[in-house]
Amino acid sequence: MRRIIYQKGLLTILAIGLIISTLVGFQPGLTVKANSQMNEEHPADPEAVESEIFVKRVDGLSDDFMKGVDISSIIALENSGVTFYNEAGVEQDIFKTLKEAGVNYVRVRIWNDPFDGQGNGYGGGNNDLETAIEIGKRATENNMQLLVNFHYSDFWADPAKQDPPKVWEHFSFAEKEGAVYQFTKDSLGAMLEAGIDIGMVQIGNETTSAFVGENNWARISELFNAGSSAVREIDPTILVALHFTNPENAGRYETIARTLEQNHVDYDVFASSYYPFWHGTLDNLTNVLTHVADTYDKQVMVAETSYTYTAEDGDGHGNTAPQETGQVLNYPITVQGQATAIRDVIEAVANVGEAGIGVFYWEPAWLPVGPPAQLEQNKQIWEQFGSGWATSYAASYDPEDAGEWYGGSAVDNQALFDFNGQPLASINIFNYVDTGAVATLGVDEIKNISISMNAGSDVELPSTVTVVYNDGSEGEVPVTWDLQAFEVALNQGVGNYQIEGWLEDGQVVYANLQIVPKNLVFNPSFEDSDRSMWHINYPEGVQEHVQFQNNPADARTGDYSLHFYSEEAIDFSVEQTITGLEPGYYHFSAFIQGGDAHNADMSIYALTGNEEFTTTTSVRGWNNWSNPEILEILVLDGTITIGASIKADGGAWGTLDDFNLYRTSEYDEGIEEEIVPDEPIDEPILDEENDSSKEDPLLTPEQESSHLSPQEKEEDVIENTAAGNSSGNGQADELSNGQTLPLTATNTHQILLIGLLLIGIGSTLYYLKKLKATGV
Repeated sequence: MRRIIYQKGLLTILAIGLIISTLVGFQPGLTVKANSQMNEEHPADPEAVESEIFVKRVDGLSDDFMKGVDISSIIALENSGVTFYNEAGVEQDIFKTLKEAGVNYVRVRIWNDPFDGQGNGYGGGNNDLETAIEIGKRATENNMQLLVNFHYSDFWADPAKQDPPKVWEHFSFAEKEGAVYQFTKDSLGAMLEAGIDIGMVQIGNETTSAFVGENNWARISELFNAGSSAVREIDPTILVALHFTNPENAGRYETIARTLEQNHVDYDVFASSYYPFWHGTLDNLTNVLTHVADTYDKQVMVAETSYTYTAEDGDGHGNTAPQETGQVLNYPITVQGQATAIRDVIEAVANVGEAGIGVFYWEPAWLPVGPPAQLEQNKQIWEQFGSGWATSYAASYDPEDAGEWYGGSAVDNQALFDFNGQPLASINIFNYVDTGAVATLGVDEIKNISISMNAGSDVELPSTVTVVYNDGSEGEVPVTWDLQAFEVALNQGVGNYQIEGWLEDGQVVYANLQIVPKNLVFNPSFEDSDRSMWHINYPEGVQEHVQFQNNPADARTGDYSLHFYSEEAIDFSVEQTITGLEPGYYHFSAFIQGGDAHNADMSIYALTGNEEFTTTTSVRGWNNWSNPEILEILVLDGTITIGASIKADGGAWGTLDDFNLYRTSEYDEGIEEEIVPDEPIDEPILDEENDSSKEDPLLTPEQESSHLSPQEKEEDVIENTAAGNSSGNGQADELSNGQTLPLTATNTHQILLIGLLLIGIGSTLYYLKKLKATGV
């Protein structure tokens, strides 16, 4: 019986402790402590309002600090039948609701031509100029300014995709530069004529490494200036912003900002995306934005942020967060957690000082058009109105991403409204950052635990679990586990199990137990600083383009992964040799994600003594992990080399992570198949001249194998040993490499065989001599 923490004595002690704690008010004591901690560290703001959530006031916010939202999908959603309500539960124009919640800015994206040749929309709101004008007018009517976000593309532009509009596809660079200028000028002119109050224009969206199909920074800078000059001519009071992402990558923003200055790019605002689950710490965000502001005299802001309030999926199309891998979820997945996450991003930008001018929440209204149970009906609505992130029609423009993954909202669980359009308490965060808010103290999140163990090892479940209160403080509370289910899991071995537990007030918590075979790869996910066991190989003449990267967003687990990118061809292998293995069969796998891999040749492989095992793989988009596997790898000599080979055209990018090798079964040396020839074998002719192509009946199996290729030798050994041959004394004779000799290879057998053969030859000669003597 494995050792379990809950033995009889401990159960008795725990029961006594629970009784005492109940008598003295254990849980209220925790609450008082948590509340006291809040009062000491976060004293109530003098203007704090009563609410359902706690919000600490953000000091130093100016009256014109931009508290924005991007609701570019709103027209398509309303056309799809989605309705919105105010806090009283009365149906109300969402623009009015947002204004009442403290929003003073609306951001809207513009695509050049988000339709196919038959007029079918690509989705994502079908945000052309006409749609943007409608959104801008409604924002202005509700006293909110507009941030115009030009993508200069017919569909989504982001770090992985910066495709020019269809009409510009074959433009020369000079023609493309003129098109950026003219499209910007004409679009803004039309919007201003419609009476829209435009406060800022964004030239491009997340243009971190490319823009309008160009990836040379000299050309990118010229295109930026083309858009900027159009804005200046239309209205010099409108701010010009450039938008980038991945602030967590060391030196990225400094490099971009320096390049922009060297290329004399005319802009006012350096804007960043910041999603808490992808983009590093808030301190880092403040630091990199402060550096840009102080060094290059620019205003800075966050153009996109969001956070989850529930893990549920509202429409049957999977969500971007939360995900099991590649994300850092430092806030509870609750309405309170969402509000705190937004508040902290606002504070991070405000901490820059006067140059920190605003934060925009991305798509807080992108709600389900119907529940998951009506998925087929939802698909029809998304296709008709473009209210999903992409329609199937987008495949003609973006075949690798939208063409494969088109569907509904991927952020319905990050909205500031519930799935039915009722505003959440977190929508008021834009007001509460000025005043603060207080609520009744309560448990906001019970932290489930995760335990990973090797099969056969001892494991203990903790006696307490961590709870997070809605004021942000934490506490430890006792838990009682389902010990019967725990013991069943331990007895069953390898697999994933969920063990239920209960707090004293009846609330449920789970222990996620993963029992895995022992991973024989050293430093399999590159988390340890010693990575000398990994060898990265490049063909001659190929420059290094692989690095161990500290970026949880690109890692499947942990913080590190093996990252590859090059403007030139991708061509490398990474491998590790493992020794001291027991003979047997092994399973090898790895994980890979990435994109833009044209003409790709990607695989994982395993090399044993004289055999190579391989399986192909591919990259299918960011954070969409492929998991290639190789089964039944026979290891006889205790050594294996495992690795991955990655080849693709320049521009490909991605990461490798979580290599895994484990033993699946023993190698049975005592089985041999009975070999029955399909046709009779002719008797050998003894006196025929030596011919290496013919069998010699007197060759031992060792001598016969000398005529075989290495592959044939291996097949011969496997064929014989699989049938279970053994010597007369019950011990299997072995070759130096651990392979088992067949029965006919024993010395005794050979002596008997030769003896019988000599007797036969002697008898034959005697018989012939006798016949000759008799004259027959």
